[in-house]
Amino acid sequence: MAPKPDNVEGIVLNFVNEQNRPLNSQNVADALQKYNLKKTGVQKALDALCDSGQISFKEYGKQRIYLARQDQFKIPNGQELDQMKKDNSKLQEELEAQKKALAEVEAEIRALQSSLTLGEIHAKEAKLRSEVLEMEDKLVKLRSGVVLVKPEEKKVVEESYSEKINQWRKRKRIFKELWDAITENSPKDVKEFKEELGLEYDEDVGVSLQSYSDLLNLSKKRKTSQ
Repeated sequence: MAPKPDNVEGIVLNFVNEQNRPLNSQNVADALQKYNLKKTGVQKALDALCDSGQISFKEYGKQRIYLARQDQFKIPNGQELDQMKKDNSKLQEELEAQKKALAEVEAEIRALQSSLTLGEIHAKEAKLRSEVLEMEDKLVKLRSGVVLVKPEEKKVVEESYSEKINQWRKRKRIFKELWDAITENSPKDVKEFKEELGLEYDEDVGVSLQSYSDLLNLSKKRKTSQ
């Protein structure tokens, strides 16, 4: 008589048949802890199922290995196996298609989450419109010939700039004369001596006197052309 599926023997039998692989009593007891079954109860159920011929076992030393009876399972023929392979292949393709679709949906969700909210879009639009109006206003003033800097203010700035350029050029010339005199008969390598003293040329820090002089000359040319 087959055990009821809700008693210990029924639970153990269902598990062994579902697994359909070699199992020892510890494997079964560990897997069926969710049913609050003790190992001793599982062992008794396994032995009873063996005695009734519902499962089989093999002994390896002192340990028993339990197996589901294979005659209860339908063994597919070659044609059925081929069909199963085809079905499995089709299911794999469907699974990959579903995974791809899921990935696309997740990417779209991430993109939406990183996008601005409607309120943020309106705020940004208002800010951009304000900036555009401000720039258009400046452009209108420039096109109408409005002088944004007074001539006297511009003259003061240019004179101050010119003076500083001249001071820079003068100090650069003085330094070069002194440096050439110091290093002319020095046994030390000029580059090493310079590094030892911690000196830096304009070029070492990305500064060019000529480029600043060119700006001043460009301003003078503009005056002449006007």
